[in-house]
Amino acid sequence: MALSPPLLLVIIGLSSLAAQWLAWLLRLPAILPLLIFGVLLGPATHVLQPDLLFGNLLFPLVSLSVAIILFEGALTLRFSEIRGLGGVVRNLVTVGMLITFLVISVACHLLLHFSAELSALVGAVTVVTGPTVIAPLMRVVRPKNTINQVLRWEGIIIDPVGAIFTLLVFEFIVLHQQAGSYSHLFLTLGKTAGVGLIAGIVAGWIVGLALRKVWLPGYLQNFAVLAMMLGAFGLSNALADESGLLTVTVMGIWLANMRDVDLTDIIEFKEQLSALLISGLFIILAARLDIHALTGMGWPLVGVLLVVQFVARPLCIAASATGSSLSWRDRLLLCWIAPRGIVAAAVSSLFALTLAKNGYPGAERLVTVVFAIIIGTVVLQSLTSLPIARWLQVQKKQPRGVLIIGANSVARALAQALQKQGLPVQLTDNGWENYRQARMEGLTAYYGYAWSEHAENYLDLNMTSRVLAMSSNRHQNALAVYHFSHILGKDKVSAVRSGNIQNTRGKHDRESSRFRRQETLFSTEYTFGHLSRLISAGATIKATRLNENFGWEDYLNKNQGVIPLFSLNEDKKLTPIGTDQSPELPCTLIALVKNEDTQADSR
Repeated sequence: MALSPPLLLVIIGLSSLAAQWLAWLLRLPAILPLLIFGVLLGPATHVLQPDLLFGNLLFPLVSLSVAIILFEGALTLRFSEIRGLGGVVRNLVTVGMLITFLVISVACHLLLHFSAELSALVGAVTVVTGPTVIAPLMRVVRPKNTINQVLRWEGIIIDPVGAIFTLLVFEFIVLHQQAGSYSHLFLTLGKTAGVGLIAGIVAGWIVGLALRKVWLPGYLQNFAVLAMMLGAFGLSNALADESGLLTVTVMGIWLANMRDVDLTDIIEFKEQLSALLISGLFIILAARLDIHALTGMGWPLVGVLLVVQFVARPLCIAASATGSSLSWRDRLLLCWIAPRGIVAAAVSSLFALTLAKNGYPGAERLVTVVFAIIIGTVVLQSLTSLPIARWLQVQKKQPRGVLIIGANSVARALAQALQKQGLPVQLTDNGWENYRQARMEGLTAYYGYAWSEHAENYLDLNMTSRVLAMSSNRHQNALAVYHFSHILGKDKVSAVRSGNIQNTRGKHDRESSRFRRQETLFSTEYTFGHLSRLISAGATIKATRLNENFGWEDYLNKNQGVIPLFSLNEDKKLTPIGTDQSPELPCTLIALVKNEDTQADSR
């Protein structure tokens, strides 16, 4: 029995949610559960047939979704960040990208007997790795910092850079098919690229100016940016066919690098929208996958996968890492890890639809090969990267770092004390003044919400063993506790008390008992407000060495009015303590020490 269109749309939505939840639960790249759900709904059971469900709306749906995805990716490309990167990353997204493109294109042409144009398009689409598949893999593998930084930044930057490169290759192929001569081809290509660049710059400048001058009320900004981006996309396509994707990519890059334009809320909104679109879109695209065509390509397709894994990537790393300080072990792991992601799937599907609409023969095979490369690289590397990293001995040592949620005065004072003891410390805060003050004090800080998708890509958690939720905002502490308890375990995450829960009625009584159980930092009476007042009054956080000669009782007798916070053992393991607890000796005790005025006020 055929299901009604509204019910099918509901099934797509629920399947998207289930796939993302499974990815979170199993700590896998989301692309794998999404692919499984799409295949089950599509070629396996034929419950979902996107071409019948959406009809003529399928192409514009995919087109607009890809435009939003590319725009969101471009918003993260800041030129200042590229200038601060090492030469290896710059080489990977330039020379390395071209080598990958050429090797995969030649492999498709020779092994699958694709035309030169279709081979080039497969090569261009599959140069993109992407942070959505790299970040979850890095959490599992925990490679050395140099490897982690190279892979993370490659994934972040290759998204918009690879997208622009792929768009230019695609424009060349489409226009070459339509043009009668090479002079006409290059004239049309120049017009398309020119319209895309100019429209993107103008649209980015107008939107940036509107945000800077506050021409829009706060509640309309996210909607306005989305509407104007889609408007620029449509207008650009009207002026020059297929120039819209280039326009929105350039628009995003222009906005990201425009001075005095705060994109924090917009990026957060676009992340949520992209997650929604990517989830639904990938299930729809996977449901269109022709399994018979995939299996029918046989061993030549396996040969292409082997070339991608064992030829293209090693050559890319060899050229990009020349003259660098990376060891041969580092280079081998970099040669192994380069999974393709959702952007490649979405872009290839859009291009295949466009080529098919223009009557290009064999266009549907583009999606088949790209999906095969995505499946092959993600599955193979997800299963094997951890044992290979162990074999190469390029994993980080047992993590001992601390992530502090909040960069207020209490969090900064604690971070300074922990940093002096040799612990890696990161702070996060969505308040600009707190973030700026932390950076001015020489502390590593991240501006934004630690549980956001942006933080997933930019916040390095490989060395984090404990999370301390010390924000003045109780709700943010709760969100951090829920998020990081799943990643690190409940025993590694704790929060400061924002009030005396035992004596508080009303709002706190209705809050999650799960969160209250993790408000375990320090003694019961020392809430965030209490600690903040002590710090403001001049109290300081100091470290004292305790051993058999000078133990816990000796310390308390000598230091009246101190507030014990943490003990740090010989292995640099940090443990929260209270006044009614005694730490295991020997250890370093980290405590809040009141000055004379503070002690007098307390009395």
